[in-house]
Formats: sequence, C-alpha cells, structure tokens
Amino acid sequence: MRLVVDLNRCQGYAQCAFLAPDVFAMHGDEGLLYDPQAEEAQRERVAQAAAACPVQAILVDDLDRPGGASARTPAAATAGAGGEASDG
Repeated sequence: MRLVVDLNRCQGYAQCAFLAPDVFAMHGDEGLLYDPQAEEAQRERVAQAAAACPVQAILVDDLDRPGGASARTPAAATAGAGGEASDG
C-alpha cells in the first residue's frame, strides 16, 4: 500500500499520528513524517487515520492489493516519514 500526504493541506492536527503511530509521526509542533510504503498489516489503522484527518490530506493507493484491484482512495491524515516534513 502506498501513501501520499498533501503537505500543503496538512495542518498538523496529528490525528493520523494518534491512530497509526507506526506509520505517521509528528516532527515538532506542526511537521509530519510518514512511511509512504506502509505495511499491509497497517491497512486498517491507516484507513482510520485517513478518515479522521480534518483536512483530508491523505491519499491511500491500493495498487498492491491482492487480485490486482486498483483503487485510489482519498483519506484523511497528516504527512511525512521517509524524510519528508511539513511546516503545517
């Protein structure tokens, strides 16, 4: 599963970091780090985090789903591991 967080939308509410701490983490007061290649085992937590994002900043790409089904699901969370950070 691949994740993309719109760092321009992210406002640092940290709901994603609270609901999926293995995937999302706050860096300082407003910067968000996330794992863009989250483990399949985290799918449910990531979905909850995306749904909880007040600004709908998280996009979950299900291309890796069994059966070859491809769906892009806008979700709700905050941004950036893998070295990416946001100011807000």
